[in-house]
Amino acid sequence: MIKEFAASLSNWIVPFIILAIPLYAYAAKRIKVYESFIEGAKEGFTIGVRIVPYLVGILVAIGMFRASGAMDWLVALIRPITNLAGFPPEVLPTALMKPFSGSGALGLMSDLFKVHGPDSWIGRLSSVIQGSTETTFYILAVYSGAVAIRKTKYTLAASLLGDLAGLIGAFVACRLLF
Repeated sequence: MIKEFAASLSNWIVPFIILAIPLYAYAAKRIKVYESFIEGAKEGFTIGVRIVPYLVGILVAIGMFRASGAMDWLVALIRPITNLAGFPPEVLPTALMKPFSGSGALGLMSDLFKVHGPDSWIGRLSSVIQGSTETTFYILAVYSGAVAIRKTKYTLAASLLGDLAGLIGAFVACRLLF
């Protein structure tokens, strides 16, 4: 009975939220919802045009990083340390790619799924890493570039430390749960 209720609820929760927010804005806050949406869309388009150069730059850098063999070199460098902890070396490329590109890491994870399966230890660990880490370099390049922030040294250090904590947390959680 609980499973049926959860399944039914999950089918209706997103449409409810999509309807409830504009209704609340109009009824309780007297906000002109459509006009606000159009104004936000115009602003979003302007921001999109401003961030395109930064987006192209980070995508080119990611392509160069992968094509140059630097990813393979970095994996080989880190592998002895991760082997001591029992971290599977097959997941390293996904973990290293995630701070640069979410779609690149997703592609690498899909390859792991084809070889090992999504319900394997490697597949589960890779999936949890995807949800526990962030596309740090992409976000810094695009968003900091869009608002002209040039001094990101401390932001980068804190973000990469957060990614490391997410990676370690994902590994520990998977060890405990799977």
